[in-house]
Amino acid sequence: MGVISNNTDGRINLGFIASREILPARPEQIAVRYCSSIEAAQMRVLLISGNRETSGAMTPLPLGLACVAAATAQAGFEVCFLDLLRTPDWQAATQEAIATLRPDVIGLSVRNIDDQTMMNPRFLLQPLQDLIALCRGACRAPIVLGGAGFSIFPESTLAYLGADMGIQGEGETAFPNLLSWLQRGRSGPPPAGVYLAEAQQTHLPMAITGNLDSLPLPAAEAWLSSSLSPEWRIPIQTRRGCARDCAFCSTGMIEGRQLRWRSAASVVDWLASYRAAGFRNFASVDNTFNVPMAYAKELCGKIIDARLDIDWWGQVYPKWVDRELVDLMARSGCTQVNLGFESGSEPVLQLLNKQFTPAEVTEISTMFAAAGVKRNGFLMLGAPGETRQTVEESLAFAESLHLDALKVSVGIRIYPYTALAARAVAEGIIDRDDDLLFPRFYMVPELRDWLPERVAGVAFGMPSAVLRPPAGL
Repeated sequence: MGVISNNTDGRINLGFIASREILPARPEQIAVRYCSSIEAAQMRVLLISGNRETSGAMTPLPLGLACVAAATAQAGFEVCFLDLLRTPDWQAATQEAIATLRPDVIGLSVRNIDDQTMMNPRFLLQPLQDLIALCRGACRAPIVLGGAGFSIFPESTLAYLGADMGIQGEGETAFPNLLSWLQRGRSGPPPAGVYLAEAQQTHLPMAITGNLDSLPLPAAEAWLSSSLSPEWRIPIQTRRGCARDCAFCSTGMIEGRQLRWRSAASVVDWLASYRAAGFRNFASVDNTFNVPMAYAKELCGKIIDARLDIDWWGQVYPKWVDRELVDLMARSGCTQVNLGFESGSEPVLQLLNKQFTPAEVTEISTMFAAAGVKRNGFLMLGAPGETRQTVEESLAFAESLHLDALKVSVGIRIYPYTALAARAVAEGIIDRDDDLLFPRFYMVPELRDWLPERVAGVAFGMPSAVLRPPAGL
């Protein structure tokens, strides 16, 4: 199947090999088995990326779970990885993986809870419930949940899906620690970030690793041996954490508030290994590539010095950007940025706790355009303080930027422990005890009927505008 080995430079080689023993139906059905370099694996682990959603501009690759697999294998456990996104018959693939590996533990990644849209919102946990039922019927291994979606709603997701335990936060350290704890017969308290179904815990400290360089990254062979071609855009994460407290944002619940980053040299080494394997296209999944700006400049400079000739996309917080950074990003291969400005109204931005102004957005957008970098924009309408006048300001503002693409949504998904959730309770939009696992949205009541029609009638002067007005508010 595949072999994992420890390189002298600390990277982990993950062998992704299609095997008819695991997936007999079609060549593009890929299961991956990682084998640690020690002679006797301590425990057999099946990791499943259960996401099967392909909507959006770019099909997501399971970078997070691949990182957990690398760390788990490095800790001495035998790991099999199954990505259901590119598996046409997910049921057969899962059954064959379980039958072949006979796992002692099954880990399941929960990426998204819903599609975050008020227009015919889709709740995405039911397919995972079906997957867990299949796993339960095929073996008695305990099921451990993790991933971004679980980290936002650990108690509710664990109860809804009926799994045995879950990890809130970063799994690269917590999951191997959990496996060791299970091997010891659950002696002592569970590791940090671990929720147990029978314990009914709430508000536990999440699993956070201070030094990201201590966490292994999957090697390029992982993707080359799967159904991916080098033309795919490989996700890369160089930093985690955010303490800016945007009123609606869940990033702090997923990554923690402390901002941490990998050394620029280690990131460039990782990119170079992928480049040598034939990959050229990358997508930064950092919440904000430009923060801190000094690190962003250092990283871009090292990419330029390494002459990697890559093409990459990134997300930019529209503040703390200067011409030097834009130039470095463009020269290092950045061809597209996402500008999450959310509104063109300064009072609304202040209520969302955004630290930039529309004038700063314009200046930064203009600099990227002059550097030949494509710009995607995002508007969220119906936020606190929104009026018909601020909506018109935001629509005119977005038009004035002459973006390459714009995504417009009406209503804002409410996440727990955010300022928006507190406001929604105070305004009677939700109750304090509402389980926000099931999607609820903030919308200024006065705009409930007018706003969807207003947005639907907008003709944006740009190649691509995606409108997401709600239905049946």
